[in-house]
Amino acid sequence: MIPHHPKPTVLLWADVSYTDMEEIDNTKSTPELKRVLCKLLGIQMNQSMTRVLSNMYLHALLFCRRTGLNREQTSVLLSIIKAIHAANVETLLNNMDQCFTFCSELLLCHSSMRPPFSIDLFNSEQMTQILQYLVNIYFRHFSLYKYIFTTQVQLNLSLSYSEIPGAIESGSSGAT
Repeated sequence: MIPHHPKPTVLLWADVSYTDMEEIDNTKSTPELKRVLCKLLGIQMNQSMTRVLSNMYLHALLFCRRTGLNREQTSVLLSIIKAIHAANVETLLNNMDQCFTFCSELLLCHSSMRPPFSIDLFNSEQMTQILQYLVNIYFRHFSLYKYIFTTQVQLNLSLSYSEIPGAIESGSSGAT
């Protein structure tokens, strides 16, 4: 499948609502946070894939808490990561450049006030921190995520030669 360039949109409360953020804020233990994130983000896959995704979102949530992002910003960052991940795994082809461009466009979409196309949610310092986080955590492991979450395709190639005189009749076992 040929990758398409997704269009950046405002993701405020797209995947995680305000009441969902209240539930996340009231959850303190790590295993419970993982369970809540899986439920809210609709992660239902085999065990190893669930662990990888739940860890990715848990670390993003911990990053948001560590940098002091509010509920709206945290909701948007989780949705940005989900959108980037979906763009990554939509194709077997290497689309890191397109995903990084999409990531930058999503961050810009949430850092300037131009309704209805963008909202002023992140300041320039927060954008820099988020972009550094995404580069260090997601894009550094981009190929790994693609390998784990993209359906693998195997090519079975069988060649048969016709009208090659003496290839089969002579009893030769190798190619001529």
